[in-house]
Amino acid sequence: MASASGTRSQAQLFALVFGIVYLVVGVLGFIATGFGGFFNHAGDTFVVFPVNPAHNIVHALLGVVWIGAARSHAAAKGVNLIIGVAYLLIFLLGLFGALKWLAIDSGIGADAILHLVSGALGVYFGTAGATAARTATA
Repeated sequence: MASASGTRSQAQLFALVFGIVYLVVGVLGFIATGFGGFFNHAGDTFVVFPVNPAHNIVHALLGVVWIGAARSHAAAKGVNLIIGVAYLLIFLLGLFGALKWLAIDSGIGADAILHLVSGALGVYFGTAGATAARTATA
């Protein structure tokens, strides 16, 4: 996934790391929820985060998109920005309880903080933080 010169930009590294984390969390979330009650939120939690199967699928899909985007700087930068803005919007909608169908509780909780941090980092690595290059290690 590194470029031909053997370096990976900060945008690519962020997309790869967050992609792997979100994919793993999405898949492991099914341990807590199973596959039934797709949009229900009946107190299922993964670590400290409320989840349901729909939420798990969203996390897994975002992970796949991020991992795929890590192949090029331009793709990583664009996807980081898009997902970052989406997560900031999800943070705001979640504050008002508009995302109950994804098991996102209203107000400030662990999920809201995660969405805020993921969104802010996504926007950063889709804009100002996207340009630095990092030498790949063997």
